Amino acid sequence: MKFQIIKNRKYYYLVSGALFLVSILSIIAWGLKPGLDFTGGSMLEVNFSGNRPQITDVQETVKPLNLGEVIVQSSGNDSLILKFKTVTEDQHQQILGTITSKYGTADNIVKENRFDSVGPVIGKELQNKAWLAIILASLCIILYIAYSFRKVSKPVASWKYGVAGVIALAHDIIIVVGLFAILGHFMKIEVDGLFITALLTIMGFSVHDTILVFDRTRENIGKFYSGKFDEIVNDSVNQTLVRSINTSLTVLLVLACLYFLGGDSTKNFTLALLFGITVGTYSSIFVASCLIVDWNNWDKRLKRK
Repeated sequence: MKFQIIKNRKYYYLVSGALFLVSILSIIAWGLKPGLDFTGGSMLEVNFSGNRPQITDVQETVKPLNLGEVIVQSSGNDSLILKFKTVTEDQHQQILGTITSKYGTADNIVKENRFDSVGPVIGKELQNKAWLAIILASLCIILYIAYSFRKVSKPVASWKYGVAGVIALAHDIIIVVGLFAILGHFMKIEVDGLFITALLTIMGFSVHDTILVFDRTRENIGKFYSGKFDEIVNDSVNQTLVRSINTSLTVLLVLACLYFLGGDSTKNFTLALLFGITVGTYSSIFVASCLIVDWNNWDKRLKRK
């Protein structure tokens, strides 16, 4: 069975456009909620040998210490992670002492697992390196695809495949960032260094799927090119459709297990990958190839004029 993907591309553009618009508006309105890697601050992980207190109770317990906003997250079955502004060693001991005196008993021993401080200078460096990594990765993708497709200059120039692939990547990244802007606003989910790692991983996976479709298009152009470029692209997408979906499903099943069974410290990282790979698979099939077809059609109209 052959799906008319290219013929119905306006519907896929509408879906992508709606997701992209919502993401952009969310980023503008709320932005991302930066974690300690970006803002600087302190993180304290405390283990409870008996009953772990409720998150809201711990927040109320440390409230008199004037730490500002304190984010408390569960870690495993018996630990809590507290995130707050940068504190001195005396304040650190005061926080730990307050928690120990409130919840520590003979049956519930309170023990510090770790205490880390991250300065804002480190956070700024991470942001700059993240943007640089994304820009360099995008340029390398364009150059690589342009070189690989150098023998396929008709009807679409080789470098345009690279640009279409990067546009699809931007589509994926913006939608994932928009999702985390929404989650940050409504659920207080922060982004950290692992989030940047997730974005770069999504880029790699998405461009892998896109190149798979483009490579089949290149092969079919060499064998069957008759001027009907949209039909060749549609056939190429159909020929790689099952492989792309099966590959993505395999990865998503592993990520789903990691999300539900793994530790809390990797949940946001896994969530970004789950959503990003899903969107990346969609864009490789329904966005990147459609862009190449429309670009070819635009070029034809310009030549007629």
